Amino acid sequence: MKTRRDFLKRTALLGASAFMAPSLLGRESDGDCFFSQESTSSMLVPMGDALKITGTFLDEISHDIPHQNWGEREWDQDFRYMRSIGIDTVIMIRSGYRKFITYPSAHLLGKGCYMPSVDLLDMFLRLADKYSMKFYFGLYDSGCYWDTGDLSWEIEDNKYVIDEVWQNYGSKYKSFGGWYISGEISRATKGAIDAFHAMGKQCKDVSGGLPTFISPWIDGKKAVMANGSSLTKADAVSVDEHEREWNEIFDGIHDVVDACAFQDGHIDYDELDAFFTVNKKLADKYGMQCWTNAESFDRDMPIKFFPIKWDKLRMKLEAARRAGYDKAITFEFSHFMSPQSAYLQAGHLYNRYKEYFHIK
Repeated sequence: MKTRRDFLKRTALLGASAFMAPSLLGRESDGDCFFSQESTSSMLVPMGDALKITGTFLDEISHDIPHQNWGEREWDQDFRYMRSIGIDTVIMIRSGYRKFITYPSAHLLGKGCYMPSVDLLDMFLRLADKYSMKFYFGLYDSGCYWDTGDLSWEIEDNKYVIDEVWQNYGSKYKSFGGWYISGEISRATKGAIDAFHAMGKQCKDVSGGLPTFISPWIDGKKAVMANGSSLTKADAVSVDEHEREWNEIFDGIHDVVDACAFQDGHIDYDELDAFFTVNKKLADKYGMQCWTNAESFDRDMPIKFFPIKWDKLRMKLEAARRAGYDKAITFEFSHFMSPQSAYLQAGHLYNRYKEYFHIK
């Protein structure tokens, strides 16, 4: 028996069909629901007109995002996903944070750090070898800098960590390709130049000159505390101040730091070109590579942190291409772009990224 509800339902469907895309009309139907046998997608902007992401951090010692508790099987699968979109560089963001560490460091265990259940450093290096990637080792973060504001605290422990890691891992794996000096600063921070220089020089000296890089943040309007409720602040750095301060920092470290990958999430989208132009100009002036750390998590939401809206990531990568940047890395693929992430949205971001760059 036909009811008024049946009539209204069919009328609505017929009306909607007048506005359907041609690719959906004439498809098979299942009762009242039309469906397409093939997926089609179109964009209103030029596709592929951006810098591709070719590197990612590996955030296994997390500070403010949840662990996914992966073992080697899950990590192996993730490396395959990374390689399939052209990622050729992986960076262990830090080898330890306070008492949690990624490998059984004799020095750090002797200082009271906890024994890890598996040697993550060894696992990451084996997987990087397997998938022909370059691996960058991230130094140890004692947490003292975050407590005191003085980056020079990080020098002492890393004296031992750098030697220990190179001796036990560096010469063993072909993928060991460089060093990440993991202290994150934004401006003229106490002890920063001396600390970056001391650690960068030691990394290069022990490894025969392998490259080093840093990934600072821009003190923009979205540079707020992760544990706070505010999304923006009023006292943001100006482009001129940013240029002046980082000119001084680059002048003091460029002989031992090969690349700088500024985090791109602390400024607004209409500020990208201005700051990116300055970053590239400074890097060129000092003979450094200019990378971007294209954050794949969203800083514009009150819930911290979820995978970023695709258009926001696209705009940042397009700005990096316009500025002539040398490489794009991300923080970070496994949580925010991987099809097997704990966040369902991450797999969708992965799909939109592949569509944009015509990756099969």
